Amino acid sequence: MAKFTLYFKDKAIQSGIFDSGVVHIGRDETSDLVVDSLAVAPAHAVAIIKDGTCVIKQLNDKFPLLVNNRPMKECHLKNNDVINIGKHYIVYSTGETAAPSRPVSTNPDVLSLNEKLIDAIRLPDANLQVMNGEHIGRILPLKKAMTRLGHEGAGVIVIARRKEGYYVSALQENEGLKINNEPLGDRIVKLNKNDVIEVDRTPMQFFTD
Repeated sequence: MAKFTLYFKDKAIQSGIFDSGVVHIGRDETSDLVVDSLAVAPAHAVAIIKDGTCVIKQLNDKFPLLVNNRPMKECHLKNNDVINIGKHYIVYSTGETAAPSRPVSTNPDVLSLNEKLIDAIRLPDANLQVMNGEHIGRILPLKKAMTRLGHEGAGVIVIARRKEGYYVSALQENEGLKINNEPLGDRIVKLNKNDVIEVDRTPMQFFTD
């Protein structure tokens, strides 16, 4: 099992646990680990997890990838390696109980984030289905610990997987952000089956598998 925890100014802001496959890292909101910085390429790097090993590869020559502060095109990651990208860094660990060697390893934010992440894995899978517009019928899986939707100017929401369920809140408030035709505002709302979220005039219905 591979765990990636993203930090900014020594504060954990996102984490993900993966058994296998390809982990996309970048500025694009569809990435598995979203790094919101202009110093990061939309598709910055990928980590390939297979047979208990993890290899990270740089995707854009204009955006350097550093592992333990050394420039790398490709690198086999080891437990507690630190991936430096822009002003952010990602700590890679090989188990749920592994702790990074940096001083922030005892940060209560990290411990809380890890607990929430492990609990979230036990939740039933959930999705959003687009109900109108050119992408009508499209299914958006909510598989990440945090899923961000929207764009600057039209509002941005975050859907978080927690022990108790899925919760939606506004990361960037806008009058166009609604839930069940009511303004979302600064509320944190637990999602129930068939709730309708509206972002940039696009309604999406929440449902679980």
